[in-house]
Amino acid sequence: MKKTITTLFLSAVAFLNSANLTAQEVAINASESSIHWTGKKVTGQHEGNINLISGSLNMTDGVLTGGSFVVNMNSIITTDLEGGSADKLEGHLKSDDFFGVQAHPEATLVFTAIESKGAGLYSVTGDFTIKGKTNPETFDLQLSEGSATAKVVIDRSEYDIKYGSKSFFENIGDKFIYDEFDLDVTLKL
Repeated sequence: MKKTITTLFLSAVAFLNSANLTAQEVAINASESSIHWTGKKVTGQHEGNINLISGSLNMTDGVLTGGSFVVNMNSIITTDLEGGSADKLEGHLKSDDFFGVQAHPEATLVFTAIESKGAGLYSVTGDFTIKGKTNPETFDLQLSEGSATAKVVIDRSEYDIKYGSKSFFENIGDKFIYDEFDLDVTLKL
């Protein structure tokens, strides 16, 4: 009996060790990756880019099992405006009215749950930390050879970003800015 238990234990250890050999962390090429944001208001929208500092996806036997990312909040730029108008909007987005980048220079995402939908498509739930607040968000991520793409919709009111939000201010008429903003993400592996 003792020999059987020892054999089972050693077999389990060997299995776990071989399983670990197939797990890998795939680094994201931050300089080749892109995050495009779009924010909407009643009278139109603005859009731009923000840079990834670092990121990785965890894979086991070719299946996505985890991931984490760090975003440089100081890199926010607008692409639909030029000159002084662009500078003004970028400054406002970096201020405490929006992302408060002086106190919160980075935003993060850590995957917490992943469900395969087949053909490289995954439903991912992750903890986003923006402006010092952490909330779960769920989105689809498509993995293909050498890249991954996702469209993420974030409700800024959950991160205490109040400026122009009807969630915080009732009498702002048509001057409000929608709470949800979109991130179109392309990751290069």
